[in-house]
Amino acid sequence: MNAITVTGLSKRYGETLAVDGIDFSVPPGGTVGLLGGNGAGKTTTIAMLLGLLIPTAGRITILGHDMAHDRFAALARMNFSSPYVALPHRLSVEENLRVYCHLYDVPHASARIAELAAELDLGGLLDRPAGQLSAGQKTRVALAKSLINRPDVLLLDEPTASLDPDTGDLVRTWLERYRAQSGCTILLASHNMAEVERLCDMVLMMKQGRIVDRGSPADLLTRYRRDDLEEVFLDIARDRQSERSA
Repeated sequence: MNAITVTGLSKRYGETLAVDGIDFSVPPGGTVGLLGGNGAGKTTTIAMLLGLLIPTAGRITILGHDMAHDRFAALARMNFSSPYVALPHRLSVEENLRVYCHLYDVPHASARIAELAAELDLGGLLDRPAGQLSAGQKTRVALAKSLINRPDVLLLDEPTASLDPDTGDLVRTWLERYRAQSGCTILLASHNMAEVERLCDMVLMMKQGRIVDRGSPADLLTRYRRDDLEEVFLDIARDRQSERSA
């Protein structure tokens, strides 16, 4: 059984088709990258997987649960991180994390918060209001929030945005270790092509709401005769069909 299965998924806003009949699956323990320019449909797709948006058409199954009828059973085993979704500004970092411990019924909340604080270098931030953090600090706190319940499925939207190269590398290393130890399945939306090459087993290339190509990073580099995924991304974004291999 796949951890995530998406079939014929569409989302329409009036005359605008934000996601246009996409199909994909993610095996247990896999990491799949969702790539595309702004407006390609990545965030809308993740929002539908989380149940925040109701699809116009199609079906989503996560951890064996149909998200249209039984999403709460899956959501208890999922989590999400985005630096663009703000935590309550007046609550301290620790208070925010404790709220999510209660929401997910995490046992030994204090110990879990201390564990994540040590691993993501948040010890000096726990007493600070979330609204007073830098962009990079907010990104690390958002990642800690997403891991609070030890999820089986983790949805990440730009997980290392605003982080300096050293901290970004530490976060990627931590994600690799977490997946190896827990068997977690990860769906990753990112504009960091080196990050995608490092973390992802499979890449879905989106454009104008559709998946226009897919494959492992190595497969895509071979198919497009390119040296890195950024060049592949530009070929697709700019419709440079002549650059592709036959």
